[in-house]
Amino acid sequence: MNTRADDCIVVLCTCPDGDTAARLARMLVEQGLAACVNVIDCVRSIYRWRGETMEDREALLVIKAPAARYERLEQAIVASHPYELPEIIAVPIERGFEQYLQWINEL
Repeated sequence: MNTRADDCIVVLCTCPDGDTAARLARMLVEQGLAACVNVIDCVRSIYRWRGETMEDREALLVIKAPAARYERLEQAIVASHPYELPEIIAVPIERGFEQYLQWINEL
């Protein structure tokens, strides 16, 4: 199978803590919406929210998934995420190791 890089995406999503991030990561993988999710604990986020500058410690999900599953992946995150406005940003993969890209798409 010849997988094109743009068949795959990386989705970034911040969570309030490592436990929430791990729960979401496991759910996405178990539901077949993501091939792999990295949980990066203790990122520092500085952001603007409702007219104020905020600063929080968060955990970052780095989600690797088939582009064709984005809509379902987004819906699953929104339904389970504790934030009023969760960060969900999909970035197309421009290039990658062919066998790894194939693995992502084998879901």
